[in-house]
Amino acid sequence: MPDLWSLENEIYASGVRLLCGVDEAGRGPLAGPVCAAAVILPRGLEIPGLNDSKQLSEKKREALFARITEKALDYGIAFAQVEEIEALNILGATFLAMNRAIEQLRLVPELALIDGNRNSGIKVPSRCVVKGDACCADIAAASILAKVSRDRLMLQLAEQYPQYHFEQHKGYGTKLHYEALRTYGPSPAHRPSFLRRMH
Repeated sequence: MPDLWSLENEIYASGVRLLCGVDEAGRGPLAGPVCAAAVILPRGLEIPGLNDSKQLSEKKREALFARITEKALDYGIAFAQVEEIEALNILGATFLAMNRAIEQLRLVPELALIDGNRNSGIKVPSRCVVKGDACCADIAAASILAKVSRDRLMLQLAEQYPQYHFEQHKGYGTKLHYEALRTYGPSPAHRPSFLRRMH
């Protein structure tokens, strides 16, 4: 397992006093908002199992969510809604959600570590970390907060629109989801620009 703190320790050693990790969940689905989280962990905090949110079961993510929110020095979780995704495109909406999550922090980070290779829309000093959710503790923590928060919201949408089975696929384009779309057409929770790619 990679040392999740090596990058952050290097940055702290260079004189940065406070940094946060930022990640999103829900860029790819056909429905629902995109969610982002910003997390500031106590430096060097070891959270067993915190190495790559995509490899974790839902139950494990829920347990880690509780642990991270309890131990973090600070965190923010924010959404960009379907209307914002349509107005700005998915990348613009992702940056919007990330900026909202960072703005929620009471502590002001000197540097935000952004998962992926794009940070042009981030309003605070930031640095991209490719595959950050697998190699950087603060980003790994942010990926879990974003994923669990979005999944919880999709369960609420599943109650509102039961015919789409959002509780099973969380809005992603599965066979079951496409069948429901063909039968019922889109709901207000769907992203029209993503559905145009179906045909």
